[in-house]
Amino acid sequence: MSSRKQSFIRGAMILLAAGLLNRILGFIPRIALPRLIGAEGVGLIQLVFPFTVVMLTLIAGGIPLAVAKLVAEADGRGDSRESGGILRTALGISLSFSLVLAGVCFFLSDFIATRIMTDPRVHTAFLTMIPVLPLVAVSSVWRGYFQGKQNMIPSALSATAETVFRIVLTIAFSWAFLPHGLEYAAAGAVLGMVVGELAGLAVLGVQLIGDRKQTKTNPAASDDKASSANPRPVSRTRAIMQTALPVTGSKIIGSLSYLLESILTVRCLTIAGVTAAGATAQYGALQGMVIPLLLLPGALTYSLAVSLVPSLSEAASRGDWATIHARLHQSMRLAVVTGAPFVVLMGLLADPLCTLLYGSDSMADMLRWLAPLAIFLYMQAPLQAALQALDRPGTALFNTFAGAAVKLLLIMQLATKPEFGITGAVIAIGVNMLLVTLLHWISVARFTGFRMNPFDFLKVTSAMIVMSAVAMWCWNNSPLKAQIANLFAAGILATLTYLALLILLKIVDRRDAERLPLLGRFFRPRKPA
Repeated sequence: MSSRKQSFIRGAMILLAAGLLNRILGFIPRIALPRLIGAEGVGLIQLVFPFTVVMLTLIAGGIPLAVAKLVAEADGRGDSRESGGILRTALGISLSFSLVLAGVCFFLSDFIATRIMTDPRVHTAFLTMIPVLPLVAVSSVWRGYFQGKQNMIPSALSATAETVFRIVLTIAFSWAFLPHGLEYAAAGAVLGMVVGELAGLAVLGVQLIGDRKQTKTNPAASDDKASSANPRPVSRTRAIMQTALPVTGSKIIGSLSYLLESILTVRCLTIAGVTAAGATAQYGALQGMVIPLLLLPGALTYSLAVSLVPSLSEAASRGDWATIHARLHQSMRLAVVTGAPFVVLMGLLADPLCTLLYGSDSMADMLRWLAPLAIFLYMQAPLQAALQALDRPGTALFNTFAGAAVKLLLIMQLATKPEFGITGAVIAIGVNMLLVTLLHWISVARFTGFRMNPFDFLKVTSAMIVMSAVAMWCWNNSPLKAQIANLFAAGILATLTYLALLILLKIVDRRDAERLPLLGRFFRPRKPA
């Protein structure tokens, strides 16, 4: 068993630290690209992205989770040879499928760009995207392997390397290709993403080599005994696919709804009287500027979801319902507590925030509409991870499908009306966030008996109300000369007030602080001499 295995909270915090860093750094191209290639150029990239997500979901939607689950079980038995066998089998499945899909995308690129994506200018960017398919196929399996080992450091390092390379090269390539036209500038941005993925893969490869060497040098004590019952590759493939297929089905519904959303939104806006270029620009502002802001706190929920799967799988195999309830409570409380201040600041200060980041507040109304509902989005990932870890991927699949169907129907009903326009798509996305989260919550409660203390939500809501008052008081009084300085002052003062209230209302305590990596030791009581 890997000597670098981390606890549930420690693993989540490692991924959180990397996720926050990467998302903050990731805003550099989010801010720079609209200024460099405009909302229309961002819209071209966003038209390519949903189709790419569908392809990546087919390749790696459920296999990483299946690898994590099976490796966690093998690692719990001390069977390192079986862990290696699972890794090799999954890699063969994922890589083979990715190469087939890459070939299909290449030969059908003209049809996909002109008929599916609705704008022939995306053809070059789409061709540039194709090499990312086999790269993600390999990296996702490797990440699933380390996730199953409950060692989150390789994934964190890989994600950081990918982000740094992507930031630099996305901006550099877009700037270099811009003189050739907006189409090539968008393709340059996609090329930067591809090279970034390659850099992240290289970091994972180095980590994997070290891990396998350590395993061969220090095999587990029970390895020989456990390996005698190792399943054959066919059995491994069956076990992988039994977990991967339902999870992939659930994710593919989300990905296809994202793709259909991009197609329907642009077409519905043109029906409402918006020009084609204007529709592309409005959708680019929504998906390329507003949604990334809402997803910033999602670094925590992603890290919780990744750490939750092996932890809950291991507890469920032992029938340890007390641990399952404790992990779910930790995850949900952290998701709500950390997401709440972002909801307040993005909702109340949408105009100055968008002006600061994007040089325009034209998308502020979209952010203001979605911010209050984003708290449900932050709870969604841990709940979905719980359903998958507890062998209920079919339930997650149904819930996701129901939310996607409602969202697409609302887009068709609202975005085609001139009085709604892009606001109709915003409303549809918000309803989807709320509906899917509530369905997941009901399902988890039914299967596990899990309940959240309603007083926790009441305390967080009270802290949010006071925080809102402080933020608006500071912003309206404008104590500093520069508006940017006033924005930061309002955000910092409101956040400090919120943190103080968390402690005062006992939403967080010393035990929570003790679990933090690096900082936790400062909160532990000193042992008597």
